[in-house]
Amino acid sequence: MLIGIMSDTHDNLQAIKKAVELFNESRVDLVIHAGDYIAPFTAKEFSKLKAPMKGVFGNNDGERAGLSKVLGIKDEILELNIEGMKMVVIHGTDERIINALARSHLYDILIRGHTHKYEIRECGRTILINPGEVCGYITGIKSVALLDTKKREVRIVNVDNRELLGVMSL
Repeated sequence: MLIGIMSDTHDNLQAIKKAVELFNESRVDLVIHAGDYIAPFTAKEFSKLKAPMKGVFGNNDGERAGLSKVLGIKDEILELNIEGMKMVVIHGTDERIINALARSHLYDILIRGHTHKYEIRECGRTILINPGEVCGYITGIKSVALLDTKKREVRIVNVDNRELLGVMSL
């Protein structure tokens, strides 16, 4: 299964459009959003995804009722079991919680956002994936991650120029 991972879209419709195009061209089977959509009007761009999207709220998602209605977002933490891989998705404002989840040995994959910096790293037996920021507001780099559960590989991709920014085998 190919999973598209994004975070911190922050209402940047042009950047969301590019991320959606990359995911559609890559033929992802699922999209995971690690929070900070911001407003419900972004649903128009997300509706162009050819795969279902699951996600969590971030610390800047002020219109939670509207986001819940149009995107189906319900929680600040989401647990998934995909092809035998246990995953947890959290926006990640509290590093103590991120570290505790990583050390818990409950999850194979921990997906987080919030820092706006892309990262793939091992935390014991857990792989932490931060796709960076789709919006590009802080780092200037609009990035997403692609997790291939069959190849057991994670890639970070720049949505502007499709440059590969990082890769890790699981």
